[in-house]
Amino acid sequence: MVSFARWVMRGPLNATLVAFAAGLMPWLFWLGAAICALVTLRRGLVAALPVLIGAALPLGWWWTQGDAVPLSTLLLTTLMAVILRSRSAWGDTLISASVVTGVLIKLGVFVPPNAAAIMTELRHNSAELGNMLDHYARQGVSVEQLSGMVMGSVIGMVVMLASIACLALARGWQAGLYNPGGLREEFHGFRLSPAQLGLLLAVSVVGFLIGFPALVLVTWIPLLIAGIALMHGIIGLKGMSGLWLVGFYALLLTAWPAIVIVILLALADSVLNIRSRLARSQH
Repeated sequence: MVSFARWVMRGPLNATLVAFAAGLMPWLFWLGAAICALVTLRRGLVAALPVLIGAALPLGWWWTQGDAVPLSTLLLTTLMAVILRSRSAWGDTLISASVVTGVLIKLGVFVPPNAAAIMTELRHNSAELGNMLDHYARQGVSVEQLSGMVMGSVIGMVVMLASIACLALARGWQAGLYNPGGLREEFHGFRLSPAQLGLLLAVSVVGFLIGFPALVLVTWIPLLIAGIALMHGIIGLKGMSGLWLVGFYALLLTAWPAIVIVILLALADSVLNIRSRLARSQH
């Protein structure tokens, strides 16, 4: 993949053509987003504008067909690349992305045109979901409103996670081309500072107080990423086998309590700086 990234970075035409072609093909929009982020990280937004426009043109067409995910992912990934380039801080980048994603969810950007029909189908297949909808219906909440809120929130969180993955891929390409090993060092050391944690919690509290649940929902994502970075850092410090990471991700994807534990570890790491303590104990 580094060889591919090197070819892309030979000129804006290469990057623009690949980003445009990726946008035309279903499920390859992430490639265009990662390429745009790579150019942004290396050369800045102005230099990346042709690539951004080239990628956005076909994704805009998908938007008109009712799929907001590809274009939203491209724009959010590029925004995060701009912030990461200017501040060199993953914490600030992820917190900013949380706020933007929360606003987009609130505006209904991610609600599919057939949300009510999809929710009705899911309701028929899940008694638990049906009971939940009945409960809210008795409280005066319409199924259409609830469908839009639930599906918009879920899709918004998926877009944010996909954008983070695209940015990480671009950062990995950048490190491979210009700073070998840099991404590993950067990610292994990533943690939310106490100030960043305070800001994140303040955003969550404000969202709760003003009746903005979408903002509360997305604030856990930076903590999840910080927790994942913590696990990578600990395994790296201890020189443990990569199989530990395989087991960690398997547990993370199959057991939801593991996500809660990882988030709690990230909260503790923000205050205690666990990796620093482990490093000192090894000397």
